[in-house]
Amino acid sequence: MATLKKQSNSAKATLDAAESKKVSVLGRALITEKAANNAQYSIYLFDVAFGATKSEIAKAFKTKYNKAPVKVNTVNNNRKSFFRRGRLGFGANTKKAYVFLSKGTTIDII
Repeated sequence: MATLKKQSNSAKATLDAAESKKVSVLGRALITEKAANNAQYSIYLFDVAFGATKSEIAKAFKTKYNKAPVKVNTVNNNRKSFFRRGRLGFGANTKKAYVFLSKGTTIDII
């Protein structure tokens, strides 16, 4: 006779953590002149986690805004070097994502 296992609280916690990770992949929306011009064509620009993949970004966008993106393009920004107190330092590597929505679809970024 088969018995059903009940889902423990720790399993629920890991599912909630995985769901919150999807949203944390997607950072803040970039508000620049270029991004504002692209918003007319349903293209939005976001800062994303450096190790994020296009599929993770698409899932995070769908959970946050309830709209499915048509396409996601990513751009890696290399770190910049600088001198501080006579020592060489480096900034962090960053990643941007262009999220394409279907024509005429808009989202509220603010």
